[in-house]
Amino acid sequence: MIWRRVLVSSSITLRELHGVLQVAMGWDGIHLFQFDIRAVDYGSWELHAANPDISLSNFGFRRNDRLSYIYDMGDYWKHEVRIEAILNADPKKSYPVCTGGAGACPPEECGGPQGYLARRDEANGYDAWQDLETLASFGQDLLDRHETGQTLENLALDDLEYVLDRMKAREPYLETSFSRRDVNTQFRDGCHRELMRQQLM
Repeated sequence: MIWRRVLVSSSITLRELHGVLQVAMGWDGIHLFQFDIRAVDYGSWELHAANPDISLSNFGFRRNDRLSYIYDMGDYWKHEVRIEAILNADPKKSYPVCTGGAGACPPEECGGPQGYLARRDEANGYDAWQDLETLASFGQDLLDRHETGQTLENLALDDLEYVLDRMKAREPYLETSFSRRDVNTQFRDGCHRELMRQQLM
């Protein structure tokens, strides 16, 4: 399960919240977005949704209220956003701030939840183990040739390059860690303000 816990000011708009969620999750902000709040859609104008430049305080949210946030209408990443608490702002803190989370964000353009799960399974599957075996065999060949003084000319370097490319492509699907520190650094740097308007597609 991939989740984030973020404290935000009730004065931020839904468009700003979009930027906050982009940073918190680890997305790039390059796709359309939409919030579904009480059967009304707010978000990207291309979706004919209501204007998202409305502050959270206008909705009168209460504890445990829920809304949905959809990012990338093609891959259709649907997030459930839950209001866990309504607190008094701490004047010593700057907002937004991430207070918890787990799980690495799925990569952009990976085919949505089903595509992500399929690629994650493949990254731990038979083909991945075959590539590791190929890499181990190559290492053994290098050792054998070094001991006998043979050159590298006859080694299948093209095959090795394909194996390494495949292994590199699997890396995002093997990542499981989440860094709250990195997210909060991006918040302090204002990345959420950039991402709330970065939409390109």
